[in-house]
Amino acid sequence: MTSQTDVRMDGSPELRGEREATPGSAGRRRERLMVPKASFDSYYGRPVLNEPTWKAPDIAGYLFLGGLAGASSTLAAAAELTGRPRLARAAKVGALGALGGSLYALIHDLGRPERFLNMLRVFKVTSPMSVGTWVLSVYGPHAGAAAATDVTGLFPGLGRAATVGAGIVGPAVATYTAALICDTAVPVWHEAYREMPFLFAGSAAASAGGLGLLAAPLSEAGPARRAALLGAAVEVAAATRMERRLGPLAEPLKRSRLLRLGEALSLAGALAGATVGRRSRVAAVAAGAALLAGSACTRFGIFQAGMESANDPKHTVQPQRRRLAQERAERDLG
Repeated sequence: MTSQTDVRMDGSPELRGEREATPGSAGRRRERLMVPKASFDSYYGRPVLNEPTWKAPDIAGYLFLGGLAGASSTLAAAAELTGRPRLARAAKVGALGALGGSLYALIHDLGRPERFLNMLRVFKVTSPMSVGTWVLSVYGPHAGAAAATDVTGLFPGLGRAATVGAGIVGPAVATYTAALICDTAVPVWHEAYREMPFLFAGSAAASAGGLGLLAAPLSEAGPARRAALLGAAVEVAAATRMERRLGPLAEPLKRSRLLRLGEALSLAGALAGATVGRRSRVAAVAAGAALLAGSACTRFGIFQAGMESANDPKHTVQPQRRRLAQERAERDLG
């Protein structure tokens, strides 16, 4: 006789009673599930992660303007050292303006200016926020002195040294925000840690090139055109590799209209600047505007995709499952 034991969960009408087990052909017992398999769609009806408190106008703007500032300072140093004074001045002034805007956005998000100053009390190499705060503190005076001395004509030696100093620190300013967002638990950002610095560097270079095309005469805009072309190529290549490597986790990136628009504007602006922008001032201005708009769309698109991934539990659970499966496979092979 086959014994049967019904197990039911009180208060769960949708769950039908099942037998604990049935005998197999060899006398073994074949287990049946008493409850449905776990589906990690939410945590008691809530997302697995708390949504970050960062807001798009502040932090996404901070990402864009910080990148523009850092890359513009590097472009200014190159223009200064190669005898292109009007391009150098445009890049210096643009860098200082972008720095001011990025700091305003950051402080507005923090709520009080003293919170930024409090971060200077310690220096932690393992904290992207701590490192970034100190990088900005070193970069800011150099960028300010470079722009002020150029506009006023005072202390040219000091201004040249400040320009070179800001140009050296510029790449760190342009890319440290990539490490900052990748250090969070937001799935898309966290998993894209390999490509994000390259994407941010390319986007920053493209925006600085766009600023140079907008403000400098055609005769001095050569470095800006090259920066735009190289930056757009790196940005698109990094974005393509990132989407391919992340697999299903890249869904928010692939759905983002801002990212698609950003790529199109960056490529169109870079190509236009390198071709018709060499001969036409109007075309150069249009190309520069497209590059700046494309970089802004890229930063806002990355921010938006991250927020979307944080709100969808599957983007948190699936990478963890893949890592566990990989670890089990490695243990089995070992």
